[in-house]
Amino acid sequence: LFSKAVTSLSGPNDPVVLPKDSVKGDWEVELAVIIGRKAQYVEQADALDVIAGYSIINDVSEREFQLERCGQWVKGKSFDTFGVFGPVIATGLEPGSLVVKTVLNGDERQNYPISDMIFPVPKLVSMISHDMTLMPGDVIACGTSIGVGSMKEKSNTVEVTIEGIGTLANVFE
Repeated sequence: LFSKAVTSLSGPNDPVVLPKDSVKGDWEVELAVIIGRKAQYVEQADALDVIAGYSIINDVSEREFQLERCGQWVKGKSFDTFGVFGPVIATGLEPGSLVVKTVLNGDERQNYPISDMIFPVPKLVSMISHDMTLMPGDVIACGTSIGVGSMKEKSNTVEVTIEGIGTLANVFE
């Protein structure tokens, strides 16, 4: 588990600005689970009842800071604009049936079902609620499948689609 600073949040079509000394800026697309009511010690069977909805989050990371240069996960993931979120909060979805498609500069890089995740959404919500109280508005980024990638070009466009939620597109500068 890790946290992202509120200042890292950005929205659809907002530019993602990599730090001047960035060497390993990665996009990392994930299903976002938005908590709708206070949740503490929630059992898996009840976990979907505390969820307000779902969205898309691009959990941008600067791996050099996160892992190698100083080993700080929060620093590597909390630069301004590194928490790209949107385009909507969708309700009434079955998270296990969703599929994530990621396109980088016109080339498909990911196409995976959420059901491939190591921990399904109810288990994640339950596990986290046993460690800390979840509050309305908290967002759980569920992790991603294979295909996470670094931006090699100076300007990159990442587009993510989850049917039922929409498409989140951003240019990385």
